[in-house]
Amino acid sequence: MSEKLVIEVADYTFTAELLEDDAPESIAAMREFLPLETTLMHVRWSGIATWINIDEIELPDIPRENHTVYPSVGDVLFYPGYKNEKEILISCGPTCFKSPAGELAGNHIGTIDASRETLRELEDRTLHEGSFDVTVSIE
Repeated sequence: MSEKLVIEVADYTFTAELLEDDAPESIAAMREFLPLETTLMHVRWSGIATWINIDEIELPDIPRENHTVYPSVGDVLFYPGYKNEKEILISCGPTCFKSPAGELAGNHIGTIDASRETLRELEDRTLHEGSFDVTVSIE
């Protein structure tokens, strides 16, 4: 059985099968700093999504792998900071990954196994209620 990314936030527990064949270096880097307890917040520039700032984490040089600017609903992107701060982005609806530096291409490392409605509810809560404590791990 393959390992999964686990995201626990508010009263949700999300899992995503890791795309190890498509983003091996990204996932290897994440293994080094997970589990992580931090904050999940609404995106500022990208549309219907949430994000986790990981700018404080020291990362090795990671190539672009399985990267996209337009993730699908539930896609989890790992962005190691090529042009902007480092982050993990969770697409909850129509998303164009960008920042003040312009469009960004994040490495697609997994897709959350949850309904569109549940992901949209999470995004709406971060927009209207603010940030939430989150734990991210690989199990």
